[in-house]
Amino acid sequence: MPRFWGVFLLPLITLGMFVLFIFIPNIDPLKANVAEFRETFNLFIVFFVAFMLYIHALTLAWSLGYNNFKMSAAMLPMIGLLFFFIGYMLKKAKRNFFIGIRTPWTLSSDTVWNKTHQLGSALFMLSGAFAIIGGFFGGMLAFWLMFVPLMGSTLFLVVYSYILYRNEMKT
Repeated sequence: MPRFWGVFLLPLITLGMFVLFIFIPNIDPLKANVAEFRETFNLFIVFFVAFMLYIHALTLAWSLGYNNFKMSAAMLPMIGLLFFFIGYMLKKAKRNFFIGIRTPWTLSSDTVWNKTHQLGSALFMLSGAFAIIGGFFGGMLAFWLMFVPLMGSTLFLVVYSYILYRNEMKT
């Protein structure tokens, strides 16, 4: 990769995502719901940009030869904090089309949305804690401590939202 792109690609991607994060809630048909948790979402945007800049700084340091640290040990605590904050945001999120656990079933029912997001909040925070713990171990154990809880939580929440929706339709 040319040096220019090596230095500026991640910041440019981060800038693009920042613009999307700012713009997308304005075109959401349920933007009034987004407005109810916009302060929390704005904090997420700040944290996400800081996270991306941290990852960029680690990448630059490594590329410049400062490789006397384990990349996984440096990244996983921040990834864990990101998951933790996503969990916090999920607790506050109201039904919308762009932010949160957006399955067909959560989008069609406020009750399913709220119950799924309350459980999702706890599961993502727990996944974040496992990722932080994984940072102390490094290697493949760290990867599995991050990956398995996150994927398990995500798949469980999809099934959970479907079951909630199906039970709601029966009544």
